[in-house]
Amino acid sequence: MSRTFFGTDGIRGKVGVMPITPDFVLRLAHAVGRVLKRTEARPTVLIGKDTRISGYMLESALESGFNSAGVDVVLLGPIPTPAVAYLTRAQRASLGVVISASHNPFEDNGIKFFSAQGTKLPDAWEIDVEAAMQEPPTWAESAALGKTRRLDDAAGRYIEFCKSTFANDLTLKGLKIVVDGAHGAAYQVAPKVFHELGAEVIAIGCAPDGLNINLDVGATHPEALVAAVKAHHADYGIAMDGDADRLQLVDACGRLFNGDEILYLMVKERLLRGGQIRSKRASEAVQGVVGTLMTNMAVELALKAENVELVRAKVGDRYVLEELEARGWLLGGEGSGHLLALDKHTTGDGIVSALQVLQACIRSRQSLAQLLHGVTLFPQVLINVRVQPGQDWRINSALADATKAVEAELGETGRVLIRASGTEPLVRVMVETQDLAQAQRCAQRLADCLA
Repeated sequence: MSRTFFGTDGIRGKVGVMPITPDFVLRLAHAVGRVLKRTEARPTVLIGKDTRISGYMLESALESGFNSAGVDVVLLGPIPTPAVAYLTRAQRASLGVVISASHNPFEDNGIKFFSAQGTKLPDAWEIDVEAAMQEPPTWAESAALGKTRRLDDAAGRYIEFCKSTFANDLTLKGLKIVVDGAHGAAYQVAPKVFHELGAEVIAIGCAPDGLNINLDVGATHPEALVAAVKAHHADYGIAMDGDADRLQLVDACGRLFNGDEILYLMVKERLLRGGQIRSKRASEAVQGVVGTLMTNMAVELALKAENVELVRAKVGDRYVLEELEARGWLLGGEGSGHLLALDKHTTGDGIVSALQVLQACIRSRQSLAQLLHGVTLFPQVLINVRVQPGQDWRINSALADATKAVEAELGETGRVLIRASGTEPLVRVMVETQDLAQAQRCAQRLADCLA
């Protein structure tokens, strides 16, 4: 059975349009509750949300759906997605639920879930939930209805967790850091984490009104962060997206570093530290790294020079996580800034990832640019080509011939990636090589075959 409602990261869409309607979300929660009760007599579910105005409505619908199935609910309020993952595990809850559409505008919203271990759930679980939604509801009797309470210190617990991932012998004292919360879920906690570790913090994007999440701020609009770092003569700039699971970094010069570069910095720090203390803590060694099909080739070559293997997963942090778990590795991520350090957290966390990079800079007494010396990202040219719904681009012989010709031209200095969009009738054509003009020419040649 294939999934109808679940995408690569939960269920997402425009508020008021199926499936992001209160009646659907109530049915969804009821079905999830029934699936949970197959293995647990009295499940408990945590619900967190970002700052969208629609979060109030969807939170109430989820609460009713779970309670009607005999499931207890703990409300966390506005809090980052990775905080829900952490608290689900720390509170020994059965499931964590996040109401968020991540980096999307406020008109959108979504629902995603974490297991009791704080990890993304497999496709098979989502298929079970969708199957349960096709069955008639089974309302719990009055005496068996679920109850709801609020965890008042949820934010404080998560702040302490984030701080615990930063080395005890280090401090952020003396650093001026701009923190951009994207008017989203991290607006309260992110500035406090960096301040309590000693930094002077300038907060931007930390005044949500329910309608301004991700609006001209945050990881998807880093120009606001760059401008603030320059204006305040700050040492670093840190931007999260609306649910704070992705990260963008800016240095004192206003240079922006993306997720691929940040992943390399995390690896570099582990290699340097692991080489010094490997005999005591073998887990610090980096056996391999998981990126995605979009991970920049320059990072792959730089890792290869450090004798670190890069394995590419499908686009989506859940697939990066699956590959890491299958191989027993710790570090992975995407260029968008979704980064995983599985010895620190079970899911991507913008705050925790930022702390790992700052730790590397402080320990090495080097800047971000110095740590990345010699790693220059290759230009990636991406062209989206709209196709007819159901059209199979894979049987296009002209495209196949052109792809072979372009790959032969690029040789080992570049690569081609052609893939279908998971949400729209688009084929994405990407060419990556050191020569921007060559990448543009080759990408257009391939795109023309689909026109």
